[in-house]
Amino acid sequence: MANSMTGYGRAQMLINDMDITVEIKAVNHRYFELSSKVPRSYGFLEEKISSALKQRLARGKIEVYVSTVNMGESDTLIELNKEYADAYICALNALGDEYGIEKDISVMSVARNTEVFKVTKKQIDEELITNQVLEVLSVATDNFIAMRKVEGKRLCEDVLSRIETIREKVAFIEEKSPETVRAYREKLEQKIKELIGDVQIDEQRILTETAIYADKVAVAEETVRLKSHLIQVEELLGKDEPIGRKLDFIVQEMNREANTTGSKSQDIEITNAVVDIKAEIEKIREQIQNLE
Repeated sequence: MANSMTGYGRAQMLINDMDITVEIKAVNHRYFELSSKVPRSYGFLEEKISSALKQRLARGKIEVYVSTVNMGESDTLIELNKEYADAYICALNALGDEYGIEKDISVMSVARNTEVFKVTKKQIDEELITNQVLEVLSVATDNFIAMRKVEGKRLCEDVLSRIETIREKVAFIEEKSPETVRAYREKLEQKIKELIGDVQIDEQRILTETAIYADKVAVAEETVRLKSHLIQVEELLGKDEPIGRKLDFIVQEMNREANTTGSKSQDIEITNAVVDIKAEIEKIREQIQNLE
């Protein structure tokens, strides 16, 4: 069955002393829209993440969060700036000698001057980091899609139940529609008799008037198309592929046929059935907004 666009997936893995966590969240959206948050120094991951997800997800407003913790050696290298430290300590001693100040130089007092140390970041292996994060992303995406499938199944089952309701209402309309024509003829004959009494009724005129009325209220074409749309929806719901946009178009057509049927109806029971059909179509429209 079709997948929902709403979902959540998470994965956490320790790869080569790198603890990586990836979270994926999504809600419904007409197109594929991605927002990713990665560690500041890993901006190069954003394009790779987008490319990987586009291969597996068609629609949805998707948010991806990536966090990493280095469990091994620090990626920051701190070294003593010996030349600067020598000059700095020498200057401190000279200051004491010049002004007769007590020389209370200590490691901590010297270390307060950050220029005493050289702080450098180790070179990031972008290819290695990318491969590691994409591996975790793949697992998170699996979990995300699994949740989407569960939610999608629930949505599809709800839509299918509403299709059955519509089908029952359509069957009622098809059965009731000819009865309205017969009722119209009987009513017409009765009205003419009341007006002209025992005078012979022009049967041909009755047939003509009845035919005009029957053509005016005929909904066979609309109900046939509506039933065809119901079958199309059922077929699409059974496919394991993005179907949301196709369903949206079909539901618009279903609503069009229902409106036409309602505008032709001059029978209260058929009108009520059409109202029920339109209510179910609207509920279906709301549900498919969440299908991928």
